[in-house]
Amino acid sequence: MDWLRGEPRDPTVTVGETELPLAIRRHARARRMTMRLAPDGSEVRITLPQWGRTADALLFVRSRREWLEAQLAAVPRAVPPAPGGTVTYRGQPLVIEWSAASRRKPLVRDGVLQLGGPAGTVAARVQRWLEAEALRFGQQDLLHYCAAARQPVPDLGLSRALRRWGSCSGPRPGTGGADGAGRRIRINWRLIQAPDDVRRSVVAHEVAHLVHFDHSPAFHRLLGSLFEGDLKACDDWLRREGRGLYASFG
Repeated sequence: MDWLRGEPRDPTVTVGETELPLAIRRHARARRMTMRLAPDGSEVRITLPQWGRTADALLFVRSRREWLEAQLAAVPRAVPPAPGGTVTYRGQPLVIEWSAASRRKPLVRDGVLQLGGPAGTVAARVQRWLEAEALRFGQQDLLHYCAAARQPVPDLGLSRALRRWGSCSGPRPGTGGADGAGRRIRINWRLIQAPDDVRRSVVAHEVAHLVHFDHSPAFHRLLGSLFEGDLKACDDWLRREGRGLYASFG
């Protein structure tokens, strides 16, 4: 569903000293109003039933300012990776060791991320390296779970989404695309900073959607048979620590 911003025009809420835009959407399956703060603290997101009134959403948001203020205070502030700092990779911190004499491409060695090149582009090159690693490990995960689910391997891409860790798109099961053509799975590149089992749980979740394009009991049974780890623990980790994955890059 697309986020709507025009009822009334450009609605906002003031939280402390910060004015946040409201992103309002209506969902056919929503039965009640829900609210969340974007992971990076950039906006307040409201989901309404189809019959919901924007005026009610505005009243609801403004009545929850204290809650929003606490949520906003908990959002990690972006601290770009820099020489001498750290970056999280597969659940572990790496010390960034920069030297003009080192090679430009990052190299992991004994808990250290070594790289050279211009000091002013360290943050951008570290992010590009993380994105490449997310694609590399995500592809390995995808091959594993597609084999387990006996599904053709779809295309894999990365997303920079601020509210979703993964997505599955393309022809629904039973409507074509039996060879995987036109089907695509995307994972948030920031998952390379999470522990391996958390990233793998997201890939397994999206592979299960190749078979069941819903969250039915059949979907959950398949997901439980595919993923070898503790799904609840991984979901809890993302709910508890997910915002922290935005701390270095926003």
